[in-house]
Amino acid sequence: MKRFLAILVLLAAPLAASAQGYPDYGRPSYGAGRGDQDQARDAVRGGRQVPLARVIAAIRGSGVPGRQLNTTMGDYGGRPAYFVQWQTPDNRVMIFIVDAESGAIIGRQGG
Repeated sequence: MKRFLAILVLLAAPLAASAQGYPDYGRPSYGAGRGDQDQARDAVRGGRQVPLARVIAAIRGSGVPGRQLNTTMGDYGGRPAYFVQWQTPDNRVMIFIVDAESGAIIGRQGG
């Protein structure tokens, strides 16, 4: 049994050493860390943040047709924000920045 554990530890050591984060290469990160979905869910339940469905409805109502590709949470100007990656029918991709507390669109990048 001890021999098996020793072999297992020896095999797992290189894997643990190589498990590092990816470099960012100077690119901005639009999301929070791990667990941002749990934090967002708790904030919505607590009334501190609007639900994602309301955010998507605001983007659709802004006159930009398309569909949601991805959404992350982050900080924008010191306030919590949704960063919604949006694809238009002509395949342009843009990022809508939406205030998480009010649901107002506060910025747009790309497209």
